Amino acid sequence: MAGPVPPQCYYVGVDVGTASVRAALVTRDGQLRCTAEEPISIWEPQADHYVQSSSEIWDRCCTVVKRVTQGVEKSQVRGIGFDATCSLVVLDQNFHPVPVNQNGERQRNVVMWMDHRAAEQAARITSAGHRVLRRVGGVMSPEMQPPKLLWLKENLRESSWKEAAHFFDLPDFLSWKATNSLTRSLCTLVCKWTYCPPDGWDDSFWTAIGLEDLLQNNYSKIGSLTCPPGTSLGQGLTQEAAADLGLDPGTAVGASLIDAHAGGLGVIGADVRGFHLPCEDQPITSRMAMICGTSSCHMAISQQPLFVPGVWGPYLSAMVPGMWLNEGGQSATGRLIDHMVKGHAAYTQLQEQAQQRFPSPGENIYTFLNTHLCSMAKADSAVDLLGSSLHLWPDFHGNRSPLADPTLKGMVIGLSLSQTLDDLALLYLATVQALALGTRHILEAMRETGHDITTLFLCGGLSKNPLFVQIHANATGLPVVLPDQTEAVLVGAAVLGACASQDYSTIQEAMEKMAKVGKVVQPDHELQSFYERKYQVFLRLFAHQREYQALMDHR
Repeated sequence: MAGPVPPQCYYVGVDVGTASVRAALVTRDGQLRCTAEEPISIWEPQADHYVQSSSEIWDRCCTVVKRVTQGVEKSQVRGIGFDATCSLVVLDQNFHPVPVNQNGERQRNVVMWMDHRAAEQAARITSAGHRVLRRVGGVMSPEMQPPKLLWLKENLRESSWKEAAHFFDLPDFLSWKATNSLTRSLCTLVCKWTYCPPDGWDDSFWTAIGLEDLLQNNYSKIGSLTCPPGTSLGQGLTQEAAADLGLDPGTAVGASLIDAHAGGLGVIGADVRGFHLPCEDQPITSRMAMICGTSSCHMAISQQPLFVPGVWGPYLSAMVPGMWLNEGGQSATGRLIDHMVKGHAAYTQLQEQAQQRFPSPGENIYTFLNTHLCSMAKADSAVDLLGSSLHLWPDFHGNRSPLADPTLKGMVIGLSLSQTLDDLALLYLATVQALALGTRHILEAMRETGHDITTLFLCGGLSKNPLFVQIHANATGLPVVLPDQTEAVLVGAAVLGACASQDYSTIQEAMEKMAKVGKVVQPDHELQSFYERKYQVFLRLFAHQREYQALMDHR
């Protein structure tokens, strides 16, 4: 055990999102003292290919950590934790970058999570029907790592594939940079690579899909050693990493998490006593964490493994050590809302009016749209009812769950020739409602297989949008809990550092002490019938799309 905890101690949480790196200095009771953010580059060398640079990402991590720890005694920083998107980092034998496109620059060595280049490889792996697919809802997603690895083998120059000696999930790359430890987090390997504790890797799977070369040296290229999230890695920060980050060598580093899972840790364990929620005095398994940003993840945990068709998992120790995780998701949420709003003919008018109405920084076009919808609604009538004749199927980037069909496309029913600001507001409303009904679809699939979820815990960028939150409560009929600290993902990353420092004995203890309830949003039960009907339309849209596909495929 570590010695006594100093009276004033801090943990650093580092979150590498899709387009930026953020860090926070977090107190022992989960308060954010300060945060910093830096953008990171995204390149799109061709359609559906999205790449980044691991060197640039690490540089940005160092910048933000130095900024949040400025003026703090280094000895007071007891631990650091990293989370990141589940992107694929490729390095050579000397840990130098290997490019991930045929004519790519060497520094562009990260295949991003949202890169769908491996759709054909994913479909091939699915059709092979190996037993490991049972833990990913029966379908291999192009956002997971095996199809991406197969694409690299089949499409890179042979010399580049041979040169590649280390494949990391981005969260594991960061903890390796910090500690020189090659031990991988169970979070990444179990969720994205088909690793299954306690058995480990399945040789027959990798051989069946044509990646038998990864079996060499006890899987040294993709991970021989594993540990649960929050485990203290190596001897803590190396001399080099400590200098890069502006911290003391030996500072504890916790085994990392995928970014969505860090959000789960940052909200799902909060003490809810006194908030009159259905999950009070119930096990943590009655809660679902929803991390909603560019895409969304729906995290539900259970004591026993539950297999949910079209939903990833059950994954042991992937978020909360010792418990099983099921992970639903939507491939595009914030990204879809932006796409619908910015692509509308009235977007320029919206920008102008929003700027006049809300000139202060922090207020934005969505604040304006939410206000505009309220003015469009009849007196004493819920905004939701404005969406009664405009319906949307939100899978513009394919369906992650519960249908697990990356080929699905978006649909909009109820458009007219009009292109006014009102029309834009209604399309925005219909998009938010469709995303909430997608969450309901995932919830129902989980309930059918044994989950008993009574309360939603939301975090991420979209949880700051009050309309998005209220519509999720209304469409699902469940209360929504928002965290006291809006940056719950950063709190979750800091929980890893707190656990690694041994200031808390378990992840569960750290979660309960560091995650706090900020606000509870109750559903409007008068809208229950409206959302029952809208959900029936929602399900029919999907059924019709399949019918149309079948008709066009029929020769």
